[in-house]
Parts: sequence; C-alpha cells; structure tokens
Amino acid sequence: MGPHPAVAAIRLAVRRVLHDLLNEYSSHLPQGSHAPSAERGTRLSHATAAACATASVPAGADGSAARAGSGTFGAAPPGPGSLAGALPHPACATRAEEPPLVLVACSGGADSMALASALAFEARKLSVRAGGITVDHGLQEGSDLRAAEVAIRLSSMGLDPVEAITVQVGRAGGPEAAARDARYGALDEAAERHGAVAVLLGHTRDDQAETVLLGLARGSGIRSLSGMAAVSGVLGRYRRPFLHIDRQTARKACMVQSLPVWDDPHNADPAYTRSRLRHEGLPALEKALGKGVVEALARTAQLSRDDADALDTWAADADASVRDETGQLECAKLYALPPAVRRRVLRRAAIEAGAPAGSLFARHLEEVDRLITGWRGQGAINLPGRVEARRQSGRLVIRQG
Repeated sequence: MGPHPAVAAIRLAVRRVLHDLLNEYSSHLPQGSHAPSAERGTRLSHATAAACATASVPAGADGSAARAGSGTFGAAPPGPGSLAGALPHPACATRAEEPPLVLVACSGGADSMALASALAFEARKLSVRAGGITVDHGLQEGSDLRAAEVAIRLSSMGLDPVEAITVQVGRAGGPEAAARDARYGALDEAAERHGAVAVLLGHTRDDQAETVLLGLARGSGIRSLSGMAAVSGVLGRYRRPFLHIDRQTARKACMVQSLPVWDDPHNADPAYTRSRLRHEGLPALEKALGKGVVEALARTAQLSRDDADALDTWAADADASVRDETGQLECAKLYALPPAVRRRVLRRAAIEAGAPAGSLFARHLEEVDRLITGWRGQGAINLPGRVEARRQSGRLVIRQG
C-alpha cells in the first residue's frame, strides 16, 4: 500500500525540484567529473521535467518557511531564475564526488514541516545531502526554545547539518518586511557557509493567492501580480516546491505522518495585513464568488509572470536602442516605446544609478515618465537612494545627486 495521497503529493513536488537541481549541479561540474546523485536517482520523464520548469509562485504565511517566532515569510528578493549564470555556483567549490547539499527553511509550521519531511525522504533516494535551518526572530517569548525544538525535530528526520539561527530584527519597512529581511539574510549566510546548492521554502498555493491580492490592493504593476517565483534569489538559490499545493494538503501530510507542528500566533493576529486577508478577505471572496478563487489567483500569478518576463526581455533589448553614443537616454526614442516597455527601461536605469529596487515604486516611475510624455519644463524628480532624474537637452539624465 502506497503513502497517503497528501504525502505522495508533497514528495512528488520535492522530487521534481531535486531532479532540476541535480541536472543544474551536474552542468556546473568540471569536465570529466560526475555527480553521483544524478546517476543514481530515478529519472523524470521529459514531460514531467518540462512541467517542473514552468512551475511558479507566493510569499508568506503560517506554513511559510523558516520563521520561528515571526509572522509571514515574505517574497524573496528578485533574482536570476537558474543556476546557469555568469557566476560560478557555490557547489563548484566542493569536491565533485560529494553529493550536493540542499537545505530546507523550517519554522515548525505545517507547510515547512511537511517540506522538511519530504526532503528527508527524497534526498535519501537521490543521494542528495539534506539539511535544515530554522530562524529565531526573538519576537515572541520562548522563541529560542521553540527554535531549538524545531532543530531537534529536523535532526530526528535525518537532516544534517541542522542549525537554529538567532537574528536581530530591525524596523525598516515595518515589522513584516524587517523580519523577512533578517530571515533571508540568515538563510543566505547559512547557504554560503555550508556550500548549499539551494534552500527550499514552504510557500503554498494559498500563500501565492494572498500575495497576488496584496499586490492588487497596492495598485502594483503586473510584476507584483505575478506573485512569488518558483525559483528566485541569487543564482536561483531559493526553490518553492509547494506553489501548486494547497495549505490543507501540507497540513494533512503532517497529520498522517504524526509530525508535530507549531501554529504561529502572528498568523492569526489581525494587526498584520496578510493575517486579515487570510482569515477575512479570502473567505469573503470565496463566499461571494464561489470556490476556486485561490486556484484562479494562483493561475493569474503564473500568466502575469509570463507576461512580465516577456516585457522585461523586451525592455532589456530596447535599452541600447534608446541611448546615444555617450550612453545617455534619448527622450524622443523613449517616447516611441510602448509605455510598459518604457517604464521598465526607466526602472532599470534608476536601479543602475543607485535607487534601491525594493523602494522604487510605480509612483516614482510615473513621475519620471512624465519628463518624457508630459514635458513642460518641470524640475528634477527625486528618487529613493538620493537618485534624481532630470531632462536636459532632449536627454533623460538619471544619477545619484
């Protein structure tokens, strides 16, 4: 008799991601070297591999990964979507004979505990080393003891190495954003220190739906509506296997495996926007519109991501064509671009000049865009990071002041 359907679903999701990682790991090994796990693992069919490559999704919540004593996990900072980048992958620094290490970020919640159990099971079959990281934010009484308990549970699954990392949470961007920044900083440091090829995060389809709605409420562009990516971070470090799995499936998998889980009280605290959306907003939408809202929002995220990726590629190609011989942006050529492409070119230019990507919002780009489409002699536009945009002699000058 096979495993419970919920357990089978989470294991299959992790198996697909591990196969992707093994293929990427093998491609980065020196010529003549062989990754043992790539040879021993059961191969996925071409169709399954293609399905894995197109998977995608959100940030946040009770089952979101790696947060002992915090609210939502949050979306990862944008980054390249695969290991095939210009920089060498960390795994290349390890011995070719050594199986690659994959870490799981685990808060002790149902989503991340289910993810940890699936990684522990599948890693043994594929000769992948599997470890776990839990982060103590120090935001709740007893959070250090809870993090220690989570670490013990991860070790009991056979994960090694396992660490409980304590972080200091600042105030920048609000409590949720500050906790997320501290958490990702700890995960990045741990991954680099251990030479891990990837860190698995437990965001589910429900988290993705919430992320899409939050982006919609902010009046954000199509990139925000695309939610969380299945692959994100520097060189594709972060992987989200559960974006197509609902939260109840992950919880059921924990229950049938008798895995103890911890429900973060912050996830039920109405002081947090995501908590209100989860417990009030989404249920109200499903009551008014019927079941299937979460699935539809997750599907919207994938379609939006495809469109956003295509526009980003278009903007990258158009960037050189709208600059003069000195590299300055020409307003007349920018004006001829479609608005969605032009705003992406402007965003790229502002970030290159020193504007922090996370602080550059649509309202900033709209003001800069008016220097091109609604020019009437207005002065410089101030952007985050002490960057300013100014129109001079038919050129758009964006630089740090």
